[in-house]
Amino acid sequence: MNAPLILMLIWFGVASIGAMLPTKDHHWKLAYWLIGTGIPLWIWFVMENGIGFGLLVLLGAASVLRWPLRYLGRWVLRVTGLRRDDA
Repeated sequence: MNAPLILMLIWFGVASIGAMLPTKDHHWKLAYWLIGTGIPLWIWFVMENGIGFGLLVLLGAASVLRWPLRYLGRWVLRVTGLRRDDA
């Protein structure tokens, strides 16, 4: 196993354990940390293992960080004018 794979597995382990812990901020601090460390780690993983395996890891990371991605999608739609917040 190469170093990026081991670090990605540790990243997923931290995300899983962190999700089980109760927090007052609904895990947003952990989500920011996971995003900040996950993006460079994912880029390194893709450079070492290829885009095919990188897409699988990206899907796994997206399932872990699904709520921040939903909020990002809503924000993009609101900013671009494709969705209004009237309803």
